[in-house]
Amino acid sequence: MYSDDFDGAYAPEHSGDEVYSKPVRAGKRTYFFDVKATKGNNDFYLTITESKRKVESSGRFTYDKHKIFLYKEDFDKFAEGLQEAVEYIRTQCLKENPAAPEDKEF
Repeated sequence: MYSDDFDGAYAPEHSGDEVYSKPVRAGKRTYFFDVKATKGNNDFYLTITESKRKVESSGRFTYDKHKIFLYKEDFDKFAEGLQEAVEYIRTQCLKENPAAPEDKEF
C-alpha cells in the first residue's frame, strides 16, 4: 500500500488488514494515516504514526516511530479535541498582538 515504503522507513505492522493509507510528509517527519480492518473485517480503526528520520553517529539512518490507535467510538471526540486545540493555537498563540506588553491583561 505504500509506494516504495518511503525507502524502507516505514514497515507497517500487520495487526489488521490495511484498507487505506495516506502518508503526509512534513519536514523531517512523515505522518501515516492508516485505515485497517479487524480480523474478519467486521470493524475498522485508524492508526496514526509519526515517523522521524534520525542519523546515528555511524551515519546510518534510523527512524523513531510513535503510533496512536484510534477506534470508531472515539472518532468524534478525538476530532473535536484536535480541532479545538488547533483552533486555540491559531487564534490565541499565533495571533499578532498589536498591544504593547504593558497593556496586556493576565
